Amino acid sequence: MKKPTLDQSDLNSFRPISNLSFVSKTLERLINKRFTDFTDKYALLPITQSAYREHHSTETALVRVHNDIVRAIDQGDVCALVLLDLSAAFDTVDHSILLDVLQMRFGIVDNALNWFDSYLSDRTQQVCIGPDHSRIVPMPYGVPQGSVLGPKHFIAYAEDIVAIFDRLDIIHHGYADDTQGLARSSSQTSSRLSILSNK
Repeated sequence: MKKPTLDQSDLNSFRPISNLSFVSKTLERLINKRFTDFTDKYALLPITQSAYREHHSTETALVRVHNDIVRAIDQGDVCALVLLDLSAAFDTVDHSILLDVLQMRFGIVDNALNWFDSYLSDRTQQVCIGPDHSRIVPMPYGVPQGSVLGPKHFIAYAEDIVAIFDRLDIIHHGYADDTQGLARSSSQTSSRLSILSNK
């Protein structure tokens, strides 16, 4: 269910999870391994983004945020923590922007880029429960939920949010589609904290 308050008899109330074949998932695992090796080798993904990566878990995210808050308090600063949670974030990925990101920021070109394009293109979705089926709709946005590559695509797509936080000098950490922003300031002034409420 997309939300617990929605009508369970309406198939449109359910969030589709991609039902991918064994061959498809095997191929995705191979591509995911190569993409991960490439991004790790050249440090292309931000270290402040946890989830869907080895040694980047909920534990590392929690320890990082807790440590940032404790350090601010130990130094006599006040801080404000804002938790950002994108609603249906995986559904918002624009395929053309994602392909531009893969090409311009990750250096994926030629046949590799064409493969990612074919992977994202011409997808449709339909909810099936027993004999009941929703209508088939095109999927021009979003990455397949339940896929191997979908989550990695999302964190690649959203990795430039780090530059925004860095420009505003806000401590940050991401976990999948959740982002934590921490502004700290001397206890003598709270002007720095207004950055979080104004941006």
